[in-house]
Amino acid sequence: MSNPSSGRVVLNHSTHISGLIPILERLTRYPGIQTITPAVIGRARGHSPKLQLKVSVPIRGGFKLIARHGKTFQEVFIITRCQQNELEDAIAKLLKI
Repeated sequence: MSNPSSGRVVLNHSTHISGLIPILERLTRYPGIQTITPAVIGRARGHSPKLQLKVSVPIRGGFKLIARHGKTFQEVFIITRCQQNELEDAIAKLLKI
């Protein structure tokens, strides 16, 4: 059973960027994170050798993130009470692990 204060990851797609879901699962443990939904996946022009997760734009109730790895990108929507700088700090800590 998960911690009631933690958020959840909505897995509504069959494909995800390699290594993305474990990062998102850990991100749900941060205070203020309610729901994380990986969305559209596509091909990018550039190449990103390591998994990157960057806050893109604010949305109602949270933020849209862009995950990149190799030549693939995926949109990720986060519903949260966190401010943008708090979310960026949490993501930076997770990607260093």
